[in-house]
Amino acid sequence: MERMDTISLGDVEITRVTEVRGMSLPRDAVFPDVDAGHWREHQHWLAPEYFDPAADEVRASVQTWVLRSEGRTILVDTGIGNGRERPYMPVFAHLDTDFLGELATAGVRPEDVDVVVCTHLHGDHVGWNTHLVDREWQPTFPNAEYVVARADFEYWNPENQIRTRSGRRMQNVFEDSVAPVHRAGQTVLWEGDHHDVDAHLRIEPAPGHTPGSSVLHLRSGTERAVFVGDLLHSPLQIAEPDCSPCFDEDEARASTERRRILGWTADHNALLFPAHFPGPGAAQVRRDGGRFAVKEWATWR
Repeated sequence: MERMDTISLGDVEITRVTEVRGMSLPRDAVFPDVDAGHWREHQHWLAPEYFDPAADEVRASVQTWVLRSEGRTILVDTGIGNGRERPYMPVFAHLDTDFLGELATAGVRPEDVDVVVCTHLHGDHVGWNTHLVDREWQPTFPNAEYVVARADFEYWNPENQIRTRSGRRMQNVFEDSVAPVHRAGQTVLWEGDHHDVDAHLRIEPAPGHTPGSSVLHLRSGTERAVFVGDLLHSPLQIAEPDCSPCFDEDEARASTERRRILGWTADHNALLFPAHFPGPGAAQVRRDGGRFAVKEWATWR
């Protein structure tokens, strides 16, 4: 078997499965409201892994975290998916990746998955929720429950006709990646202050990026971690938590939640697992005055 990035925290094993590596996006398109001076200030540690100053591009990956906990297999987000019609997000359109092959290399068949945790419902987090079968979108993981915040389900459901900041960028996402799973009776729509996946894993709200954006806390023995989805898109936001990308529905609220979660992570010596960091992909952080800094990048076995 090909080597995979794996780490164990307490009784939970974590494996990284990457769908898209080395994605480069224009800095001024992703972070249009962020002063370029912030990137220059932190260029010495962001480049070249996370920021390409010559091309003025942000570096990113699209990845899924596979958790094995209490005898079950849990996926945190499912990437972009293949064969999608994304007319206003062409970087996500008509992909043909070997994501299911990468899952197989990690020892996971679709029928093995027990839970899919959707940190939020953007198109690069729910794509492999479904796949095409006889020209119809069907759940990719037939035995899984898909855990979705009700706030996001209602916000992105086109039947509710809610005006969103993302607008047309979300065209077709709910229809091909969320609704088919719901029709199959496999969604768990949670609300309130938390949803327990098992004794080690708890989902908690962290709204701002989207109304239903959530983080997954891991607590096992003395080990702590938090899977934060798109609370951060770049390590720049560790040092500059008030820097928001164009994808945040509510920038002020997202910034507040980012500071809160970074503070919890620093205070609990927890590993931080964002969805899109390339390289090591996860980090411990420390407080640095009113901001934060990378204490140590994750080491995989």
